[in-house]
Amino acid sequence: MGHIVVIGAGQAGASVVAKLRKDGYDGKITLIGAEPVPPYQRPPLSKAYLLGDMALERLYLRPESFYAENDITLRLGQKVTGIDPVAQTVTVGGETIAYDDLVLTTGSDPRRLPAAIGGDLEGVFTVRTLADVDAMAPAVTEGARALIVGGGYIGLEAAAVCAKRGVKVTLVEMADRILQRVAAPETSDYFRALHSGHGVDIREGVGLERLLGGDGRVTGARFTDGTELAADFVVVGVGIAPTTVLAEAAGLEIDNGIKLDGRCRSSDPHIWAAGDCASFPYQGGRIRLESVPNAIDMAECVAGNILGDGEEYVPKPWFWSDQYDVKLQIAGLNAGYDRIVTRQGAGQSASFWYFRGAQLLAVDAMNDPRAYMVGKRLIDGGKTANPDQVGDPEFDIKALMRA
Repeated sequence: MGHIVVIGAGQAGASVVAKLRKDGYDGKITLIGAEPVPPYQRPPLSKAYLLGDMALERLYLRPESFYAENDITLRLGQKVTGIDPVAQTVTVGGETIAYDDLVLTTGSDPRRLPAAIGGDLEGVFTVRTLADVDAMAPAVTEGARALIVGGGYIGLEAAAVCAKRGVKVTLVEMADRILQRVAAPETSDYFRALHSGHGVDIREGVGLERLLGGDGRVTGARFTDGTELAADFVVVGVGIAPTTVLAEAAGLEIDNGIKLDGRCRSSDPHIWAAGDCASFPYQGGRIRLESVPNAIDMAECVAGNILGDGEEYVPKPWFWSDQYDVKLQIAGLNAGYDRIVTRQGAGQSASFWYFRGAQLLAVDAMNDPRAYMVGKRLIDGGKTANPDQVGDPEFDIKALMRA
């Protein structure tokens, strides 16, 4: 009987073990997680859960009983301290466990502010784990003053939740505009207007010089333009980095994450990876995708390939973000675009279509599920769209799928 060990009890790890059992694997399975709770959804943490609209148990991806019922050993609140690829063992809690195949689903870690500029002060939070949000929740009260550092989706979602709770929010982004790394200026303009309309003070092109504190607690911030701001708490949303410490120590190849081949196998034939921690070949290059759908799809590909499917992993990138009453849905990857076509809908509904030459690359759809659905199907099918038709609000966009 074989033994498959999975390190990392998040979305990808939970998906690997569930798929293995679903597809008939009858050997031993051990899922190891550093957090003391069963695998749970991360996206609602900083939204519905922080707002008190979702109970803890509803965060769980599956009831804890699922793992026992499917003979999956859960080792929670335990940190793996080493991997020996030659002996094919992992060390956890002082115990050595042998594996036939090992899957790394270690995820990613939030980038933190250096202690030298006040990043270690009390009242400075990141938003990644259940413990992070539980620690931050008491600070998110009506009338409090929050500083959000970073104008990406993490920072904007945190700003939206804080504003909905009656917090006075200031968001600073050192780049020229919010969402500069990930979206077109049109999408930045849309969300800047949305947040400004909810009272958020957005300051672009302004860096954080240092946080100010008293008695070990944050009290404010000084910015690179010389201004200062009082703050009761700070949320840091300046990106995440793949968690590769174990993989590096084990001698695996690293390239913006654990370097995988097209079938999600690492440089060691018995070690696989999936999710935020892993990079893989894509369209002649190499990418790493940070999304729930990618974590699930990669994990299921890994499970199938461990069982002998021999399938190449072909991602179908899509993402989402909820801010106030706006749902942003993104299909595709916009890298290399040279033209944006705007499709205006009713009210707050709009979509921005990214083209490179005549090829459709991606769609950002705000409260426009039809535009998202059509764009995703075209992109997944390797098709494109007529930009003039896309930009005509009178044109029935569903007709693009019949072309």
